[in-house]
Amino acid sequence: QVQLVESGGGLVQAGGSLRLSCAASVRTFGMYVMGWFRQSPGKEREFVATITWSGTVTDYADSVKGRFTISKDNAKNTMYLQMNSLKPEDTAVYYCAIAPGSTWSRRSNDYHYWGQGTQVTVSS
Repeated sequence: QVQLVESGGGLVQAGGSLRLSCAASVRTFGMYVMGWFRQSPGKEREFVATITWSGTVTDYADSVKGRFTISKDNAKNTMYLQMNSLKPEDTAVYYCAIAPGSTWSRRSNDYHYWGQGTQVTVSS
């Protein structure tokens, strides 16, 4: 019922930018929240950003606030993560996810559907 496909990852130098996309194929769904998470080797998956269905409410992890911007285009069923001023510590596999409902969340357990991930590598 739900397919999420991330794209846009790659290798970039510190200080550079990347824009991730998450194309969602969603059937028989009401409203849902979308989010970005990331996971580095040996670390737990961590919250990056979330956005509500309307796009009017967003939330960011402190580590990316002011550098990353989450947005979505409901007409295209696509969510984006614009990442600026990238740092080596941003290196991770980035996942997009969907949480049914209208309440945004930072908890990965609230997200029921996940993409396959896209690798972001930031060199120093």
